[in-house]
Amino acid sequence: MTVISSTKNLEALSFTLVAEFAADVKRVWQIWEDPRQLERWWGPPTWPATFEQLDFEPGGKAAYYMTGPDGEKARGWWRITSIQAPTRLEFDDGFADENGAPVEAMGTTHATVTLEEIGDRTRMTVLSTFESEEQMNQMVEMGMEEGMKEAAGQIDAILAEHSHA
Repeated sequence: MTVISSTKNLEALSFTLVAEFAADVKRVWQIWEDPRQLERWWGPPTWPATFEQLDFEPGGKAAYYMTGPDGEKARGWWRITSIQAPTRLEFDDGFADENGAPVEAMGTTHATVTLEEIGDRTRMTVLSTFESEEQMNQMVEMGMEEGMKEAAGQIDAILAEHSHA
């Protein structure tokens, strides 16, 4: 397992996942910018993701859904706020209704992804910040921490397959 740590910080309303991979930064960046690679790990194994849209540029949007074991679909959206390839990505992330419209009541999470070279490995830090303690607790209750760990656990296999530099 590549996940080094996951830390909840209630004061900062944040959740941080740190993982390391036996691949260079440019290769790890591809699992974010390529929707076909992204959808193979963004959802945990029991809730695989399908990206219907990924405009990988500042101001770009993504639309995706995760399909549960019983066929239920949970939809989500991203709004990319910053890209500094290949080391930093920031986006707002939220839930969507069946038409893809944001579900305001669920709030928005802001994600900051940082990739850094550690020797011949890459350390990926995903910092998620929440709007309120209620929202954070709701996400934790929905299994966000476990889900993100399981999702990140799928990355090694993707990286091992091919690196098209």
